[in-house]
Amino acid sequence: MSPNHTPIATALSVNLNKVATLRNTRHLGIPSIIRAAELCLQAGAQGITVHPRPDERHIRRSDVFELGELMNAWPDREFNIEGNPFHNLMALAQEVRDRGLPLHQLTFVPDSEGQFTSDHGWRFPEDADRLKSVIAQGQALGARVSLFMDPDSGAMQHAKGVGADRVELYTEPFAAAWGTAEQAAQLAIYRGAAQAALDAGLGVNAGHDLNRDNLTEFLATVPGVNEVSIGHALIADALELGYSATVKDFLRCIAQAKRP
Repeated sequence: MSPNHTPIATALSVNLNKVATLRNTRHLGIPSIIRAAELCLQAGAQGITVHPRPDERHIRRSDVFELGELMNAWPDREFNIEGNPFHNLMALAQEVRDRGLPLHQLTFVPDSEGQFTSDHGWRFPEDADRLKSVIAQGQALGARVSLFMDPDSGAMQHAKGVGADRVELYTEPFAAAWGTAEQAAQLAIYRGAAQAALDAGLGVNAGHDLNRDNLTEFLATVPGVNEVSIGHALIADALELGYSATVKDFLRCIAQAKRP
């Protein structure tokens, strides 16, 4: 373990987008987003994440408000809303706060309106000027602001410079390299990016294609990860194992990474 790799408790935030995707294929209201969140929180998940896109193809505005009401009953857990701040996100966040609902973190993601899934981070210096004002706006709502970022060590100081509180490292390249000859090289890249973020005074989150196979090694190698946001793999596992058993096993993976 690096002398700069101080063990911390990494939080698990469950992304419920895929539950909403399945629900939206019919008009029956099942599976329930609220019930899914309840079961994950009861099993020990430290947070709930949603990514409401403008076309509402999975999470709907109404889901955000209903989940906010639920999170009021879990004051020790966090509600993270992610999305593009230049589309629908900031007005939605304002309404969440206007309703007196909790909003712990806003994760800004530079995806297009019709994008299949998030696949890249913010670019610097190109995005710097326009990010400053929306970061300040999010923080004025009482939320921590995290920027979705590629694992580029050189960009972390720029993320801090525009006012971000944290970065979320986009982990798909690591996941794609898992089990291949490129795995060690990818881990080294993420380790360097996380350390650069920490050195800049940023918190570190991570997410995208992390799963029960690769999560422990990632957290054991990459320093200072405050939170992992996991959706697709966790919900896919829950179809076979159930929400409770799946969340508990992801928490086991996290705990294993912190063993000396």
